[in-house]
Amino acid sequence: MSAAIFELSVTCHIAAPRKIAWKVWTDLKDQWFCPKPWRAEVIEEDLRPGGRSAVRMFGPDGEDTGPMEGVFLEVVPGEKVVTTDAYASGWIPQTPFLTAIWSFADEGEGTRFTATARHWDAATLEKHKEMGFHPGWDQMAEQFKSLCEASAASA
Repeated sequence: MSAAIFELSVTCHIAAPRKIAWKVWTDLKDQWFCPKPWRAEVIEEDLRPGGRSAVRMFGPDGEDTGPMEGVFLEVVPGEKVVTTDAYASGWIPQTPFLTAIWSFADEGEGTRFTATARHWDAATLEKHKEMGFHPGWDQMAEQFKSLCEASAASA
């Protein structure tokens, strides 16, 4: 069975070079990572395989997701990042929800950005849809695109 069966993704073309998209992804996550009016707080991002990934999201009505803990599985600077919440830092197993794949590819004068969520099963995929994968990740990608393009314009 293909993993794509349990996959959701968003993609967009960004009118900015991959170098800028990568910098925005790594350095400005608090400005684009969740759909506004929600906001994200990066607790830690140790960008190496096995490194900790921890982000907390806060909603406009006082919602607090608590830290979303995971680890980096693969980091190819400027090209791809793979994270999972199947483990906490130190390879401590926890109940998995998804593996995220963030990819950056040259496309014309700009960058093709793709954010993919792979789920373990159909039930988890459906839960993510019900949680609002679309439009949430669509808005996140648009915020990312806008920030990249603004960064390119001011560079």
